[in-house]
Formats: sequence, structure tokens, C-alpha cells
Amino acid sequence: MSEAKNHGYGMTDSQPEQPSHAEQAKTLVAQHQIGTLSTLSRKISGWPFGSVMPYSLNADGNPIFLLSSMAMHTQNLKQDSRASLLVMDAKTIEDPLANGRATLMGQVKPVPLDNLAEIRDRYLECHPESTFWVDFKDFSFYQMTVADLYFDWVTGANYHKVEADPLIDVTADIIQHMNGDDVNAMVLIAKHNNHSDETDKITSAKMTAVDRLGFHLQLISEEDVRGIRINFPQAVADANSVRKVLVEMVREARAALT
Repeated sequence: MSEAKNHGYGMTDSQPEQPSHAEQAKTLVAQHQIGTLSTLSRKISGWPFGSVMPYSLNADGNPIFLLSSMAMHTQNLKQDSRASLLVMDAKTIEDPLANGRATLMGQVKPVPLDNLAEIRDRYLECHPESTFWVDFKDFSFYQMTVADLYFDWVTGANYHKVEADPLIDVTADIIQHMNGDDVNAMVLIAKHNNHSDETDKITSAKMTAVDRLGFHLQLISEEDVRGIRINFPQAVADANSVRKVLVEMVREARAALT
């Protein structure tokens, strides 16, 4: 593990600085339900064909699609099952290339009949509107078996080994709360975390991301805007544990700075 820098809180040697690339990729893919599926064109051989594609994930994190046999991408897959799925973070920012994104690559084939009931339930939970056509005879479930990912080139094996971040369902609520009610608390934590002259000039802070090991802040001063990562003293598993840890971090920061 690389040396942790600028952490004023008790990160232990056994706790990594942030989640692995495999875990970050798994979390990103699990957070979203729509991507861009690229197949190999049957009509124009060798050319890629992109389609907006809703998806869900099976228990292993493999994307599941509900496809019509009449769709061009389905016809492409029947000829060549190789495909990729681009998933992008939905956050709206000035530079879309700064958004998190991952490209999954694998073969897309019909879901085996013995797995169909579970796959169907998972998919309809993500896309309840599909209830209206899921039983049409020309629709079938397909699964991409992830072989490789373009997210710092995470291997398919490592992607399948990890779990998505446990805060995945509450991340947006945590960020909204902190940026609405606890800006001063984040400024205190940031100043305690890094005692450089630049940090002492902070006038405001904005949380931009949070995971089980820590969070990212955008620090605003009269001179510039910059980002830092701050780790939690220990890993967290839910919104309540995040609240408790942040309260303790604010208490420690206030005691140290006054």
C-alpha cells in the first residue's frame, strides 16, 4: 500500500487509502441502470454499433439486458456475441470527461433458463416499466459475462471478486446533507486534516464523493478551488456509522484548532 499523506485521522496500516479500482468500478456500474451497448454490426461488417441500453446486474455483477429479437443490436449479437458496455457517472459537471466512467467488455448471450426467474425479478426491480413488455414473445434476457474492464484495466476476475461500496444507496443523501447543513463542519475537518497555509485560507468546502473509507472535498478559498481526499478513521458500512464518524472528526478538529 502506498504511504497515506495528509491524513489527520487514525487510518491504520491495514486500511487502504481508498477502495481498489475493482471496487470503484463495481460501485460505479451498480449505481447506474443505463449505459451504451456497442455491438459489431452485421450489416456493415467490422463496424461498431452503439445503442442506449437499460441494464441490471446479476449476483456476480454481470449486466443483464432485456432485448427484442427485432432490434439491430440483438441481431448483431446473434452473429457475434462480443460487445462492450459504457457506463458513465450521471453527475452534471462542466467537463463531462471528468465524470467517472467504465467500459465493460465481454460476450453477451441468452440467459440460461434455470436462472431466468431470479434474473427477471432483479431486472424488473430496476426497470418496473418493463413489466408491460417483458412477457412479449420477441423479448428475451441476455447476460454480458464481463471478461475485462477499462477502468485502469481492472480484470474481469478482480471485478467479480469484490462487492460494490456499502454506501451506494445513501451516497447522494449524505452528500446533499453535508453540502446543505454541514459546510462549516467540512471546513473544520479540512483545516485539521492539512495544516498548510493554503488550507488555512479555506472559506468553504463541498463534498463531491463519499465511500466506505473516506470522502472527497472541493476546497474553496479566495485564491483557488482544489480537491483533497480525507479518510475516515475506520471503514463505515451505513449512513448511521458515517454520521457518528463525522461527528467525532468534527469534535477532534474543533478541539485541535481552538
